[in-house]
Amino acid sequence: MSASNALFSETILLLGGAVVAAPIFKKLGLGTVLGYLAAGVVIGPIFHGITDGEQILSVAELGVVFLLFIIGLELKPSRLWQMRRDIFGLGTAQVMLTGLALTALAYLSGALDWRGSIVAGFGLALSSTAFAMQILDDEGEVNTKYGQRAFSMLLFQDLAIVPLLALITILDGETGSNAPLLDFAIAVGAVGAMIVMGRYLLTPLFQVIARTGAREAMIVAALFVVMGSASLMQFAGLSMAMGAFLSGVMLAESSYRHELEADIEPFRGVLLAIFFMAVGLSLELEVLIDNALFIVAAVPIVMAVKALIIYGLCRVSGSSHDDAIRIAFLLPQGGEFGFVLFTTAGAAGLMPFSTASLLVAIVTLSMALTPLGAALSKRMLKGDEQEELDEDFEGAGADVLMIGFSRFGQIAAQILLAGGRDVTVIDFSADRIRQASSFGFRIYFGDGTRKDVLRSAGIERAKIVIVCTQKREITDKVVDLVQAEYPHAKLFVRAYDRVHSIALRNKNVDYELRETLESGLLFGRRTLEALGVDEAAAFEIGEDIRKRDEERLALQVTGGLQAGRDMLFSQPVRPEPLVKPKRAMDFDEDPLAGTAEVTADA
Repeated sequence: MSASNALFSETILLLGGAVVAAPIFKKLGLGTVLGYLAAGVVIGPIFHGITDGEQILSVAELGVVFLLFIIGLELKPSRLWQMRRDIFGLGTAQVMLTGLALTALAYLSGALDWRGSIVAGFGLALSSTAFAMQILDDEGEVNTKYGQRAFSMLLFQDLAIVPLLALITILDGETGSNAPLLDFAIAVGAVGAMIVMGRYLLTPLFQVIARTGAREAMIVAALFVVMGSASLMQFAGLSMAMGAFLSGVMLAESSYRHELEADIEPFRGVLLAIFFMAVGLSLELEVLIDNALFIVAAVPIVMAVKALIIYGLCRVSGSSHDDAIRIAFLLPQGGEFGFVLFTTAGAAGLMPFSTASLLVAIVTLSMALTPLGAALSKRMLKGDEQEELDEDFEGAGADVLMIGFSRFGQIAAQILLAGGRDVTVIDFSADRIRQASSFGFRIYFGDGTRKDVLRSAGIERAKIVIVCTQKREITDKVVDLVQAEYPHAKLFVRAYDRVHSIALRNKNVDYELRETLESGLLFGRRTLEALGVDEAAAFEIGEDIRKRDEERLALQVTGGLQAGRDMLFSQPVRPEPLVKPKRAMDFDEDPLAGTAEVTADA
């Protein structure tokens, strides 16, 4: 019972610290990441409210796993293939050059032998995916050119953890030459298994769950996929984050991408915040105080060496000065995988545990300084125009977001697509998505009444939101949500009937249309023509009915449903309306001249 009470109280402390620190630091322009770090330092090392920071860190690393999954959802395999030069070219050069430079510095310091220096140098060459991507996300710059290049280097660093762990076993001299090859084969096999499962199993799984309509099962399935893929990669010796990223990439072209992103996002946000706080909790102030002079010198040197090498590589590979500066100040810190490398090296005897703890402290402090460095980099920019990447997934960020792909929406979408406009379409019917996909349409599974789904589908960048849902109550719920949360977006709404049209006008939507109005007008015109009425006359009659309907609807908005009843035709009109006279009428003539009544009298 005491353990459960302790867990409960620690959770309250962490959540309370996040609630207080994040808004304050965000308001000060320092970013939420630094706020979470500061909260962790205050709760742990200063006031000793929580003492098991490392245990919390091991759980909170799931935040990094979920972050990589969401990033993977936004990268189609084709886009990932286009990034291969940055991943394997720029990424390899960064790890090798930075690792060799920091290895030389570690050896020259005299604190480590050549084996320990190699581990320290290449461990410090890795950067923090969590810190860097969170900063990019806060700034809304994940899809910029420099954001994608930074992510490419981070992705290669995640891959590099496998050979670096194998390097420790080689340097330790405990394994034969076949072990690294076996580890590599297992890793390749695990990646291949992930690709096969992602291509042939994941989408059918979500199709089955979506048909049941159980939203909670969808959330559970999303968590299962992320954590299952992460565990598979960990078993193969790769990072958990890499497994989650691969599963995200495999689902990037799935119709369920937006719904999955919306389901995972809350878990990602909370766990990533706890991860940053856990880094602050695990900061050993005693180590910092006892080795203050060394750390004060080592941290800026490590960060400066990494920043200079990254800047030079980015410039050589074609980045502008501004982009190179941004990347250099975004990735100078040590990474969370450094914790694993240094701890493993200490256990293997390649370095003393005290030195491993010192290196962990250097990594942690460099993480804490990263948000400040990213803010400082803005003062060093020359003002080059920032180049944005095209979105690498279809639909997101389109000018038009359509909610509901009913018969009405399908016709409207044809007009928009024929006009050369991209449309993001979301619908909550798995069967409709499957049927539409068979005709080549690209629509996504998602509940349009959820704010997180709308945000994932790109509503913040949409100019017009089209609501074509079939049920009035669902339509009203979507309209209320969009008007409350995204007032910038124009609302074009399909109305169920006349009463619904009046209600939508009272909500001040930008445009509404009853689903049967236009088809009913056309149907009536064609019937008149079949009865012998001239096509032009039938058209004018239809336009008159349209005008009367609009005028009556305007009256009903203010006067109620019974307003404008006198404008309705309940009996045949004689003479027929809107038939232009054959000649100009002389007002002195008998107004009934030429009619059936006059002819009969004659």
